Amino acid sequence: MHDDRSLVEARLRRVLDERIRPAVYPESVPLDVAVWHAPGEPVPVAEGLAAEPGPIEVGARWGAPWGTSWFRVTGTVPEEWAGRTVEALLDLGFDENMPGFQCEGLVYRPDGTPVKGLNPRNQWVRIGAPVAGGEQVRLHVEAASNPVILDYHPFRPTRLGDKDTAGQEPQYTLARMDLAVFDETVWQLVLDLEVLGELMAELPADAQRRWEILRAVERALDAIDLQDVNGTAEQARARLTEVLSVPAVPSAHRISAVGHAHIDSAWLWPLRETVRKVARTTANMTALIEDEPDFVFAMSQAQQWAWVKEHRPEVWARVKKAVADGRFVPAGGMWVESDTNMPGSEAMARQFVHGKRFFLDEFGIENDEAWLPDTFGFAAGLPQIIRAAGSTRLLTQKISWSQTNRFPHHTFQWEGIDGTRIFTHFPPVDTYNCSMKGSELAHATRNFKDKGRARHSLAPTGWGDGGGGTTREMVAKAARVRDLEGSPAVVWETPAEFFKKAEAEYPDPPVWVGELYLELHRATLTSQARTKQGNRRSEHLLREAELWATTAAVRTGFPYPYEELDRVWKTVLLHQFHDILPGSSIAWVHREARATYQRIAAELDGIIEAAQRALVGEGDRPLLFNAAPHSRHGIPAGGAGEEERLEEVTVSERPEGGRILSNGLLRIEIDARGLVVSAYDLAADRETIAPGAAANLLQLHPDFPNMWDAWDVDAFYRNAVTDLTDTDGLTVGEDGRSVRIARSFGSSRVTQVLSLPPGERRLLIDTEVDWHETEKFLKLAFPLDLHAERYASETQFGHFHRPTHTNTSWEAAKFEACNHRFIHLDEPGWGVAIVNDSTYGHDVTRAVRTDGDRGTTTTVRVSLLRAPRFPDPETDQGIHRFRHALVPGAGIADAVREGWRINLPERRVTGAREVAPLVTVDNDAVVVTAVKLADDGSGDVVVRFHEAQGGRARARLTTGFEVAGVEVADLLERPLDSPIPDRDGDGLTVRLRPFELMTLRFKRT
Repeated sequence: MHDDRSLVEARLRRVLDERIRPAVYPESVPLDVAVWHAPGEPVPVAEGLAAEPGPIEVGARWGAPWGTSWFRVTGTVPEEWAGRTVEALLDLGFDENMPGFQCEGLVYRPDGTPVKGLNPRNQWVRIGAPVAGGEQVRLHVEAASNPVILDYHPFRPTRLGDKDTAGQEPQYTLARMDLAVFDETVWQLVLDLEVLGELMAELPADAQRRWEILRAVERALDAIDLQDVNGTAEQARARLTEVLSVPAVPSAHRISAVGHAHIDSAWLWPLRETVRKVARTTANMTALIEDEPDFVFAMSQAQQWAWVKEHRPEVWARVKKAVADGRFVPAGGMWVESDTNMPGSEAMARQFVHGKRFFLDEFGIENDEAWLPDTFGFAAGLPQIIRAAGSTRLLTQKISWSQTNRFPHHTFQWEGIDGTRIFTHFPPVDTYNCSMKGSELAHATRNFKDKGRARHSLAPTGWGDGGGGTTREMVAKAARVRDLEGSPAVVWETPAEFFKKAEAEYPDPPVWVGELYLELHRATLTSQARTKQGNRRSEHLLREAELWATTAAVRTGFPYPYEELDRVWKTVLLHQFHDILPGSSIAWVHREARATYQRIAAELDGIIEAAQRALVGEGDRPLLFNAAPHSRHGIPAGGAGEEERLEEVTVSERPEGGRILSNGLLRIEIDARGLVVSAYDLAADRETIAPGAAANLLQLHPDFPNMWDAWDVDAFYRNAVTDLTDTDGLTVGEDGRSVRIARSFGSSRVTQVLSLPPGERRLLIDTEVDWHETEKFLKLAFPLDLHAERYASETQFGHFHRPTHTNTSWEAAKFEACNHRFIHLDEPGWGVAIVNDSTYGHDVTRAVRTDGDRGTTTTVRVSLLRAPRFPDPETDQGIHRFRHALVPGAGIADAVREGWRINLPERRVTGAREVAPLVTVDNDAVVVTAVKLADDGSGDVVVRFHEAQGGRARARLTTGFEVAGVEVADLLERPLDSPIPDRDGDGLTVRLRPFELMTLRFKRT
């Protein structure tokens, strides 16, 4: 037989495109359209419905950037359409390739009842099936003219990302507003042919099954009269029945399809627009659930559920019913799908506390999985947090984006820093926006790396990023491949049902230990520095507010601000979303974030001040409040007292030029260039800085990645570097206790103040940058005289080690990594810490010196600023302030302590009395991360702590209040079936494994 495969396949494509698809709607009549443009921000639904619209025609331009237009469409169903299915086709000017990234709409009935959302892949509204003929149609569309930011030529700078700079030029052309007859037989034929054509294309060219499909398709096309598609569609479908009825082979891969709409809580749109995106999507999904009995939809991010409840109560009622029916499923148990690299320990814990508690309070549902399909890598401390919140599973997809190395598993156990393991699945379909295409399903089958041991995977199915969700076409395709030869077998299931099957068939999966590093999007650790600073500051202010408010409540009856703290926590958690905290959102998002963080700081400072005033009373004694988990200046952790006096610091001229700082512990030499050429540990008789090198060295790189500007820094950025050592315009001065350095470069200026606090073994570096560069990367370098094959960087509830070498491609790919408050390097018996108050990105490299002592130089470089132009063309322009400290002679305990110290500066208050700590711990290896009152308002005191040095620890925890009982609790403050630590008078003894996290709940007498 001649090979006519290409001929038939080309025929199928053309007939589908030019004859069959257009015949889905064989008859149509135009609707009358009127529009009212809201003058500013979106208005309440009732106001939009009541507004008096003006006329507009199809073909007219509409919609200023970020505007809202209320369209009213009216018409009459023709009498001759009686007995047929009729739909309204409402095309606002969509580009079908951009669902979620352009204009969208939500359709309402005149009484304000939401009907469904409109997007490029979902433009229809059912009028009747069948209609009687003569029905009056009146619909209202709340249309959002969100501009296209990520266009066909992506990553080009645009001013459309902020309503203040976007202008008023209409963005869209009204394309179609019709009533049309819907021919379901033709629609079903389209899907028959699409499924078979896509399946056929994925089968081997010499496979029997491929040729059987080809001949069936050919017979179906022969049966179609191209001048009467609607009249011949049924007989064409009949010729496909047999080939669509052949069951899948017993060994076929099994896919659990989960209806899904990954909605970024902010990204190329502001937070306020996400509120409406969620409403549109949930309206669509509840409507689809009513029409499709097998369909199941899962939605994560409790914040988004809360938005629907608050802003769209009519949609919320439908959501609640679908949840009760088991068809609309809460997923993930987090407040938002947050970044997991940068949030601090307590913040990461509270993501689960607030997320899981919302679903429990609203629905009595506790889901068992963390659901993070799009997060940019996963910190090694996360498994313990997931488990401590009462969950045991994780789903993500993003690791498939890694550029260098292919992750070796799709289903595995992920082990964190403390030994906790979480059952983890990466969907091999390699997308969280699966549309049930044959190519996607075939890829999932071929790509699945656990063949022979497992055969179940999950496919999040529906348009996402900007929302939209699953379509009726996707559901129809899934029905055809439920049991079809040549295809994986697809069934709609909840995440819990999938995980139950996956765990049962794979009881002993492989183990991956340590962080799940994404070999992409590394620059998100640095972009939008003010957003990151706002997050870090807010986290520590919340710690202080809870600590002092709890202490004051127990000691003085101070009214604990439950509602205020709950609200602020949720706001901070929202801004940890994986496109806000990472700095990859439009200018509008970050402008609002900066203002939000300022409001949060003012509110929390007010709570802290009020609580401290209640504790110390009125008086004139100078008192120091210490919110850190370690004592300092003679003040115990969590207490307040008078500061001890320390010896002064000396500043002297350096003979070769520059200055020398000394405090009896360290001797710091700063040369005439403003660089640290010596940091001598006097007690250890040891130099910190590598011979011939200089620390506090600012370095500038070009920074123009191949794509994903705000997200990526590509390895080639290192090929060119400028050391900022030019002395033109340089000034080096002193004020008696510190050295001040000012220098200019490019269009920017930097001022640094180097100081050596009395009695402390740390060099403080305060850096102010007036930044006006573009597409540049600013680093702060510390070349250290250390031979270290690995280094530690802080993560949630502990630290994680990374190699300093690049033996393998896995190590080489980690050329930019994340730390929290500290980085620590050491040789046996002596080490160095570099701590910070607000930066996250860094790199560590090592080199062997070729002259002199031929020792090893290990260089730590802190990432300060970038200047990408997409999606925010003005990223980080302006003034920034950073604080770092170099700590010579530091062990890991010193690194932990100094990291807390630099982020929780002392507060000076005058009052009448000192404040004893509410809780004390006698072992610095055990770090208290939270002291708070229980969220249920019982007045119980909750204390959370962990082992912070990576070893086993025994500690006595003493309470400064009368205790009636104590229990071990999970993160949601629920009792665990765990042994109670040994009690002894006013204290108890705890024993912790390396990095073990524990929460105790104390009942007061």
